[in-house]
Amino acid sequence: MVSLSKDPGLSSGFWSESYEREEEHEFIHLPVVFHQGSRVSQYTWDGKHIKLVGFHEEGLNCIGSLCLGRVFGNWVEMMNCSARKLFVPQKVQENYMGYLKWKLLHRVFSSALKVVATQAMFRAIGIGNCRSLASAAALNWVLKDGLGRLSRCIYTASLGSAFDTNLKRVRFSTSLLFSLSIGVEMLTPYFPNYFLLLATIANVGKSISLAAYLATGSAIHRSFAIADNLGEVSAKAQIQTVCFDNLGLMLAAVLNIVCKNNQRLQATLPLVVYPLFSAVDLMAIYQALKHVHLQTLTKDRLEIIIRKWIYSGYVPSAAEVSDTEGISFLRLAGSEPWPIRIGCVDSKDPSPQCSVLTMQSLGGDDLYFICMETSCKGFRRKRQRGMVLCLHEGAGNKEIILGMLQACYMRRALVSDRCSLALGNGSPCSGYWSPVYMREWFEMVEESKQYARAEVSELIEEMRKLGWAVKNVLLNTQEQIRYSFNGA
Repeated sequence: MVSLSKDPGLSSGFWSESYEREEEHEFIHLPVVFHQGSRVSQYTWDGKHIKLVGFHEEGLNCIGSLCLGRVFGNWVEMMNCSARKLFVPQKVQENYMGYLKWKLLHRVFSSALKVVATQAMFRAIGIGNCRSLASAAALNWVLKDGLGRLSRCIYTASLGSAFDTNLKRVRFSTSLLFSLSIGVEMLTPYFPNYFLLLATIANVGKSISLAAYLATGSAIHRSFAIADNLGEVSAKAQIQTVCFDNLGLMLAAVLNIVCKNNQRLQATLPLVVYPLFSAVDLMAIYQALKHVHLQTLTKDRLEIIIRKWIYSGYVPSAAEVSDTEGISFLRLAGSEPWPIRIGCVDSKDPSPQCSVLTMQSLGGDDLYFICMETSCKGFRRKRQRGMVLCLHEGAGNKEIILGMLQACYMRRALVSDRCSLALGNGSPCSGYWSPVYMREWFEMVEESKQYARAEVSELIEEMRKLGWAVKNVLLNTQEQIRYSFNGA
């Protein structure tokens, strides 16, 4: 990239000035600056030759320790630029460096853990022991790998769309599973008779974790790309993984060198290393995922956006939604009042009158409907009221956003003290709908629909301006269930 420098190096008397300075060996800085990555260079003219130097270099006015310090500083800057060019894509989101820092920590300690676990398994099957049977060891190894790959296929096929709708939750939960699997592998030397069982269990967990890692990797890389440079971001990620894993191998090698002359210490090394390295590894994964700001729309993210729109009057950024969303690993469904669900009406609902009347009142142009549902939550099977949004097979993304916007407006009315539906005392939780409650419910449905229709276009436009992928709303398997009208 070329830009003009604000430093007035040229004037109308350029040539006369350059010949005057030729005898004094002074540099004239030409007003053209070149940008290559993070390096900025400028052309200089000494009267005879043109040179390309760093933008802040002074040319020949450098002697003694001052020159040495400047050379060292330039060398450090050059190494920093080289490392950045090797590991960091040219155009990525600002949160990428925070993610990369925690990825480094995660890959180093994860790689070291894998080395220590593999060594433990080698000791369990007797590699290095002349009395071991090589064929038996090989058979055990093949069996546990085969069962692990089979479980990986089953897990990937069963999870399906959850890789998109619950990406962070899947990634962290499978990382926790991977850490536990490493721990099981480290137990094999202490229970050699159960090697095949322990190794198979561990490999199943590691295979599932690998499947989730590969399935979610592209979406994470896409969240950082800002110039359609997904290929570059993915390539840099592979370079990072190889280099960081090699650092983990070096760390494991150092630990083995320290313990090589002490058999007792070598035997207890896995038990000492595992708790510390696993804790650091999981912490790094958790922190790295906090720097991933996904701009795809799911039901949960859409609900967070609409809540901000209703109560605060603006559309939050991807970073703000990411902070609110979190990893959601331990979050309980329905933890807030009047939870909203997308799917079909529950046939086990103890108070189905609302659903029945709502479905009977539908017209041919209705692409969704909302009704109240009562479900049982927790160990005590406590009844909780919520709402279900049912989508027609012809409903598009705008109808999904419109339905969620209407449901959120209804929830705001339900949690207010003015709404008798939220106060109990003969409410639908008892299984019976009185005419008063029924009338109030349908009046609230119509009023909220008018609010939603008036604002949905503006909401979608504001979301588009902030980079949200409004063309598609990602739904899980249960949320993809649609209804159609019976033509009979």
